[in-house]
Amino acid sequence: MRRPLVRALTGALALISTAALAPLAASVPAVADGVVVGGSPVRAADSPWVVALSSRDRFGGTRAGQFCGGVVVAPTKVMTAAHCLSRTVLGQKVSDVADLRVIAGRSALAGAGGQEIAVSDSWVSPRYDPATNSADMAVLTLAKALPASLVLPLAGAGDAAYAPGTSATVYGWGDMSGSGRYASSLRAAPVTVLSDGTCEQAYPGGLGGRYVASTMLCAGDPQGGHDACQGDSGGPLVARGRLIGLVSWGSGCGRADSPGVYTRVSAVAGS
Repeated sequence: MRRPLVRALTGALALISTAALAPLAASVPAVADGVVVGGSPVRAADSPWVVALSSRDRFGGTRAGQFCGGVVVAPTKVMTAAHCLSRTVLGQKVSDVADLRVIAGRSALAGAGGQEIAVSDSWVSPRYDPATNSADMAVLTLAKALPASLVLPLAGAGDAAYAPGTSATVYGWGDMSGSGRYASSLRAAPVTVLSDGTCEQAYPGGLGGRYVASTMLCAGDPQGGHDACQGDSGGPLVARGRLIGLVSWGSGCGRADSPGVYTRVSAVAGS
């Protein structure tokens, strides 16, 4: 089984051209850096709580510095994956990334409109384990408040949105195919919430990674073809109008036998 990779764009990868990434992706599992696999374009106006994390200094200006996704959970709070703020991704401490921004209300990363808001503080779950990606959650505090209408409610523990078989949608600006072909506009893909048993069978441990039901959930397409991928880390998994997960990790992109693994928001939020 292939080694699982988190789904954020790292500083080193950001300096490699899309053409150079294509052959690389054919031989190693894709990392999260493009748009959701098997998805379709959506308007930011219809999903205004989806935001992009950006640092042009670290990741260049081609995609407005986008390297991860996030979701507005309060007017001044954006939830994302903890690994998005790691040295592995940023190449330095998050507090040293002077141009860290959240891009809200913009479908096309290089387009006009929306807002780019500075980040004034960050919090990483004290339960986060980078070795396993358990409790993979962080919260950014914005220097300027967004409208309350942009806030996406969280699904609490026991919410029916977590039930296996529930239809869900994952959002992001990541790899559209798992081969390094990145999208410039926001996309969304339909997936299905899977049972813990299915997820544990897909990721029993070892090189393929281990699924931890207490802090994770997984979702995918039983036939393959729909999934989060490189660059989508921290983006929202939404079901029944509520946030249930954050893109965290997986083995490859869009594989029927390797569903995407997400942070279980109800288990980690507020911890």
